[in-house]
Amino acid sequence: MRHQVIVIGAGIVGTSIAWHLQKNNSQVLLIDKKSPGEETSYGNAGIITREAVTTKPFPRSFREILRVLPNNSTDIRYRWSTIYGFQRPLFQYWVNSSRKKLEQIDKEWVTLINHCTNEHNVMMQSSGADELVRKIGWIELHRNPYDFESAISNAAKAVAQGVEYQVLTLADLKELEPNVNVTEYAGAIHWKNSWQIKNPSQLVKVYAKDFEKMAGQIKQADVKNIVQTKEGWQVVTNSDTYLCQNLVIAAGPWSTDLIEPLGYKIPLFPMRGYHQHFAITEKNSFSHSLFDADKGFVMGAMDQGVRVTTGAEIAMQDAPKDFDQLETVLTFAKKVLPLDVAAESEAWCGTRPCMPDMKPVIGPASNHNNLWFAFGHGHQGLTLGSVTGRLIEEMISGKPLFIDAQPFSSERFASNF
Repeated sequence: MRHQVIVIGAGIVGTSIAWHLQKNNSQVLLIDKKSPGEETSYGNAGIITREAVTTKPFPRSFREILRVLPNNSTDIRYRWSTIYGFQRPLFQYWVNSSRKKLEQIDKEWVTLINHCTNEHNVMMQSSGADELVRKIGWIELHRNPYDFESAISNAAKAVAQGVEYQVLTLADLKELEPNVNVTEYAGAIHWKNSWQIKNPSQLVKVYAKDFEKMAGQIKQADVKNIVQTKEGWQVVTNSDTYLCQNLVIAAGPWSTDLIEPLGYKIPLFPMRGYHQHFAITEKNSFSHSLFDADKGFVMGAMDQGVRVTTGAEIAMQDAPKDFDQLETVLTFAKKVLPLDVAAESEAWCGTRPCMPDMKPVIGPASNHNNLWFAFGHGHQGLTLGSVTGRLIEEMISGKPLFIDAQPFSSERFASNF
């Protein structure tokens, strides 16, 4: 059977794209080796970060580099083999993190972030996913008074982009979350119009189910090859070959493996993350997700239990798991809340697809007709999945775009092709 569009990748980004296309009367097939929401989209912190109006730059100050270099911090770890293997995109990341370049990058980035909750709301209302979202914001905790004051200053600037926040004293924090041990903190910021998702994987599954209700099709298969023909595109899997007019690559960190045979060398690099769940009890129950800004971990109340999520590890996708970063994080997390009973035998591990200019790749391929890219969202795939879905649908349908998409074009890496 021939389809108008095939989307490869059933994470939050690919599923959102398929949903938007099917809702606008395209005949869509969604393909992934696993069921929707079972890979990278399973393991995030579960926050739609409306406050994330600036990007996360590479450390450039001497103080920060000295802090990260010993490779024992809780927020960032690295493996030398991966640093060597991705030295070019990591160097580009460092270059793009200069103050001058960041100003322009952030201006472009925020055009996506500003729409994240509104676009998710459209999909939630259609799919009935409201029960999975808590629209109460989340809390950013600070240990260092100087850094706390700097964060407050940045929060005030973010108001111009529609961000809502409240500065919390320790007394305020204790009133909001009585079970949280606040003794090691200087204060907190409550990001009020960001949303919490209590089961990110289930959110993707609910969106996918709604996509199927609209007559969209999902196939669980391992994509082996993609081939352009005179009639369109062939997607060759381990079980069958599928035909389409338009092909969307939204396979997260696996996307570059699919497009490199076509001549595209987009400098995506991996950032690994870990999380573990703990049983929720009367002593550790809490409402707002907590981000320790100094130690780089997030704690959120999920369906599976209290999820403790690490910062990032620069490591290859197939590298052996190393739980040392998570274990170090847990020594701090257990001082904030009592986490006595692990809810699973082994912690989760997954990979984020990151770009050296901190912006995703969204738009048409430069050297092939009817080939579309949508990947490289880093740690913001959950936040930007719905926005990306709408944008790709408008592009394929030839509609006026609701934002300027040029900053996210793959053509910015044309010198690599």
